[in-house]
Amino acid sequence: MQGNRIIGEAAIRAGCRFYAGYPITPQNEIPEYMAENLRKVEGGVFIQSESEIAAINMVAGAASAGARAMTSSSGPGISLKQEGISSMAAQELPGVIVNMMRGGPGLGNIRPSQGDYFQATRGGGHGDYRTIVLAPGTCQELADLTMDAFDLADRYRIPVVLLADGMIGQMMEPVVFKEPKPRQYSADYVLKGAGTGKAKTIKGLILDPLDMEEHNWKLDRKYRVIAAKETRCEIFNTDEADIVVVAYGTAARVAKGAIKRLGDHGIKAGLFRPISLWPFPTEELRRLAGTRKEFFVFEMSTGQMLEDVRLALQGYADIAFHGRPGGVVPTPVELANVIVRQYRRDR
Repeated sequence: MQGNRIIGEAAIRAGCRFYAGYPITPQNEIPEYMAENLRKVEGGVFIQSESEIAAINMVAGAASAGARAMTSSSGPGISLKQEGISSMAAQELPGVIVNMMRGGPGLGNIRPSQGDYFQATRGGGHGDYRTIVLAPGTCQELADLTMDAFDLADRYRIPVVLLADGMIGQMMEPVVFKEPKPRQYSADYVLKGAGTGKAKTIKGLILDPLDMEEHNWKLDRKYRVIAAKETRCEIFNTDEADIVVVAYGTAARVAKGAIKRLGDHGIKAGLFRPISLWPFPTEELRRLAGTRKEFFVFEMSTGQMLEDVRLALQGYADIAFHGRPGGVVPTPVELANVIVRQYRRDR
């Protein structure tokens, strides 16, 4: 299946019964798929909203009513959703937000890029909050992580961002859909006990500063639990590596091709691929630095994940960087040549 359509199918299988979105390339196949197929399942509701702002607030409303809900967009559309995502985080409402990244800033272009890393991993909107951010690297992971995103959103009552790009969204690969898990809420889920006649209040407006402070600390305690339990990464070919490439998503696919070519130059290289961009797998990366000291960060941006790698490895290892922003996707040959030059220069 095509990547974007995989997300739609995985979401429906995971129990998504509400989707609201607005067209923007390169994610249009997601709302197209949901428009055609969500109405075929009992309780399924699809809405093409009048704007991205409307879409995210419809998702918040559906989540408040207990539905598994999702929206999707790209670059400029995700920017417009940020106030709604901040409100969902404040109200502890679960939901899944898919961002198929494109070139930016501004309207940019429709080419695949990784320039939205800061926006996703730093919250994106106003206030002290986080979102769980998952970065698939294959079409199979699009299926698996979409299902996982709904489970994590429910478990922690938090918005979860699936962060990919137009290349993964448009490519076609074989995929096997796993069996979805039974839906489970956390013990204090906001709608637990619905139907008992007891009123439930969902709010993000807390005028008393001390109450607002306590609410922020409550959210912070939840984020600490997530950071301790939900990191994910792939470690590839690092046992005897002289240098470890750090990349995610499409960039990691390019990096794997480059790593195969580096052997022709006598360089043993491995890959560290963060799958959870937040929480970032800091400890897992730092453990690798205990046996090797050279790391090479590759992103399709000017260097955003680079900052998290530096935070993880500062004082532990040497870090080089290569980036191609604006929608440019380099070849494995180009990346291998860059790494060879860097590696030989360091010697």
